[in-house]
Amino acid sequence: MRLRRALPVTMIVSGLLTISACSDSEGSDDSKKAKTSTAPTSSAQAKANAEAEKAGAITPQALEDAALSGKREGFDFKTVAKAEVEAGKDMKANKSECQPLASLAGGYTHIEAFSTVHRSLDPTDVKNATVGSMWLSTLSKKNAEQVMSDLRTSLKKCGDGFKTLGLSYKNVKTIRSPKLGDEALSYRITSVVAKQSVPMTYTVVRKDGVVLTFYGVNMLKAENGAIPKSVIEEQLKQLG
Repeated sequence: MRLRRALPVTMIVSGLLTISACSDSEGSDDSKKAKTSTAPTSSAQAKANAEAEKAGAITPQALEDAALSGKREGFDFKTVAKAEVEAGKDMKANKSECQPLASLAGGYTHIEAFSTVHRSLDPTDVKNATVGSMWLSTLSKKNAEQVMSDLRTSLKKCGDGFKTLGLSYKNVKTIRSPKLGDEALSYRITSVVAKQSVPMTYTVVRKDGVVLTFYGVNMLKAENGAIPKSVIEEQLKQLG
């Protein structure tokens, strides 16, 4: 059995995170649906772009344009529709000091971003058991720095875990972080879903006002769950 698609943990609740040995046959349909749902056609999008520009942050449209898509660095990057991840905004930790971790588990930063762009990451090599996702969040530089600072504090205070949306998290620990962007940190956390433990590896990188979160799962060997450094470097290059 292989974890076929890894997205923010809130999607486990809605049944979108599945364990399957089936071949990947959903790409084209997902892409068409996602492109339709993320098209920047509303006045709300224009307002968000204006607010980001005013704060000196990368605009939501520029963020969407910079997010990787297609097959790159051994993974197939697929657009994720907003409807699939919206529930993640409601991930409230039972301990306030653990909120930054809970928010990232849901696919968002605990400090509201001007926009967040999500991608699922499916390996192109059948021998690669690591699947995952990434999300890019655009904030003011000050808020992005605060996100990283608060996350570090959470990692120090929440080693024994926390609960949110009926899910339990345990064994929170920092691991060696790659030297990327302006600052970066990595950690591993285990979620417990229907009595099954799922070790998840996060790498969070800040570049100016953009917070990039990469989340990976390897059900065969948890130590191999981190999304490769080369993938993160490719996304950083795309941001410019």
